[in-house]
Amino acid sequence: MTEPDRAAPAQDKPGQSRQDQNRQAQNRQAQSRQALLDELVRAAIPGWAILVVQLNNVVATRLGVTDTDVQCLHILGQYGPATPGALAKRVNLTTGSASRMIDRLVAAGCVRRVPDPGDRRRVLIEPTQDGLDQVTAAYAGLVRRTRDDLDGFGDEELDAVLRFVRASERDTAAEIRHLQSGRGELGGTHA
Repeated sequence: MTEPDRAAPAQDKPGQSRQDQNRQAQNRQAQSRQALLDELVRAAIPGWAILVVQLNNVVATRLGVTDTDVQCLHILGQYGPATPGALAKRVNLTTGSASRMIDRLVAAGCVRRVPDPGDRRRVLIEPTQDGLDQVTAAYAGLVRRTRDDLDGFGDEELDAVLRFVRASERDTAAEIRHLQSGRGELGGTHA
């Protein structure tokens, strides 16, 4: 390698050691990382969550049901038929409110009550194909846009995004349980 091909070494500032320069570079890198984390945690993710809530409200209005009813349809589509009690827990409703939710969804043609094959005394709530089709159609634009956005990511990046989303899902569920337990305070700290 000839002399002109070599990269020029970083210029030392007078009176500053190489260790001091390395520490300053690490501090700038840490500040940059902290700024990214702050933007994600304090702005981007909350902003996205608010928009998802708003989208669910628009979808619910178009389907003639409530936001919680849409959550119920998502749960049934994801996990299959469930008892009214299990649905009540999953959407954070009392059993009475869940019963009214099921009545609305039955009236809208989105779910039906069927006997539980494992216990004929119980009833299961299952989504109708029409209900699933309506929800699928309502979110088709977002699904398409999300797939287009994700097409620009490599496999390792997609894996990282999936790990983050799954961890966020787990942590959000844990926070819900903590706050519902009565021990948690809004904005408080806990183990």
